[in-house]
Amino acid sequence: MNELLLNDVTVRWVSVSDMANNVYLVTNRKTGEQLLVDAADDMPAIERLIQAASEDASDPRLIGIATTHQHWDHVRALAEAVEKYPVPTYAGADDVAGIAGECGVKIDHALNHGDQMKLGEVIIEAIHLRGHTPGSLGYALVDSSGQPVVLSGDSLFPGGVGNTWKDPQRFLSLLTDVTERIFDRFPDETKVLPGHGDSTTLGTERPNLEQWRERGW
Repeated sequence: MNELLLNDVTVRWVSVSDMANNVYLVTNRKTGEQLLVDAADDMPAIERLIQAASEDASDPRLIGIATTHQHWDHVRALAEAVEKYPVPTYAGADDVAGIAGECGVKIDHALNHGDQMKLGEVIIEAIHLRGHTPGSLGYALVDSSGQPVVLSGDSLFPGGVGNTWKDPQRFLSLLTDVTERIFDRFPDETKVLPGHGDSTTLGTERPNLEQWRERGW
């Protein structure tokens, strides 16, 4: 289990399944409000993650479950999570139907680019990153520390953007969105927490953007 401690929030995450999916839990330590991001698999591991976060606030309570995109490996525990924690669900508008098809969960709030969720005074913003799936989202937050964090789903990883299955149009769409909506907006110290594997920073990845464009993946 990993954690990132900011002024107002703690981000905890755990890797689950044979695909090493990252499940994230953002907790506002002042209000206790929590957002679970990507109930990917292994409900017992998710419950342990939530239990571990009980030390982050005096009155912790889950108020929402968000999904980065519709792929099956990111929603395998979503139905079970919604049953155990009957809180509002969030996902990209263009992936809502796909999520329902994968796991039977009807998303309560279909998010578009720039839509916001709140944990107390902390805003979590949806960033539409088109290409990996039609409705793929990243979730960006900045608390009073000034440290930006982007939960990038499968759209941005250490070493490149997400899989676009050798489709040049989808690759260009994803690289353009990642460049304009993340790299052009946020500073180098921004933490990137992806849907699988290790975290990175924008400063680490920024010098490689042209290389990614040239290689086409």
